[in-house]
Amino acid sequence: MPILVSDDAPDIHTSKVRLTPREVTCGRTLVIGDIHGCSTALNLMLEELSPRSDDLVVTLGDYVDRGPDTRGVLHTLLDLEKRTQLIPLLGNHEILMLDARNSMVDADSWYAVGGRQTMQSYGCMDRPDWNAVPQEHWDFLSQRLRRWHATPTHIFAHANVNAMLPMPDQSDDWLFWRRFDDSHPHFSGKTLVCGHTAQKGGLPRVWPSRICLDTWVYGEGWLTAYNVGAETFVQTSQRGEVRRFSFDEVRMLTEKE
Repeated sequence: MPILVSDDAPDIHTSKVRLTPREVTCGRTLVIGDIHGCSTALNLMLEELSPRSDDLVVTLGDYVDRGPDTRGVLHTLLDLEKRTQLIPLLGNHEILMLDARNSMVDADSWYAVGGRQTMQSYGCMDRPDWNAVPQEHWDFLSQRLRRWHATPTHIFAHANVNAMLPMPDQSDDWLFWRRFDDSHPHFSGKTLVCGHTAQKGGLPRVWPSRICLDTWVYGEGWLTAYNVGAETFVQTSQRGEVRRFSFDEVRMLTEKE
């Protein structure tokens, strides 16, 4: 089954299938980092953010694997899609899950990087049963995830971008696999907001013109959301905790690391 991509995002490896462009109204732009099957942190985050119908909610990929409740996470995202303007991006773990289903990678290799926990959330143990995953979950993963999204001021991608290339020319290697450590300010002047590289200190990484929101929620860390207009961060955990930071507070705290 091909991975569908947005009309403004051709790529070189995944199938090129057009998605209808979405009309976006003017509410908040809220960005949520890597969720990794952590439904408790996600549900608490949505309670804190209270997204409205005119809000743009960008999720940065890696909804599946590692955490205990991939099934619950996808159910929540499907519900969120109905009541706000959701822009769900594709992550490398969704690629691995789809490739395992399509026999493009060995299922044991996927299990070793978190696939076991994903299938356990669907009631499977030693071997995957692809039929245990509801079709609406497969449809979401294979048909509605975008490779990237951009606004006049920001670029949103799962892992990273090649700073010298326009977004339609970005490769899968950069968008889904490159670490944040390899990032540089994009030539467009837009700020990159991404995930993928776990910040195990628990705070998002803020560098000039780029921000990493993966804060290791499936480990001992936090799920992080960024309110672009207000320049504020909200964090929730699987432990039921909530905390908030301003952009300047995070920048000062991470500069000390």
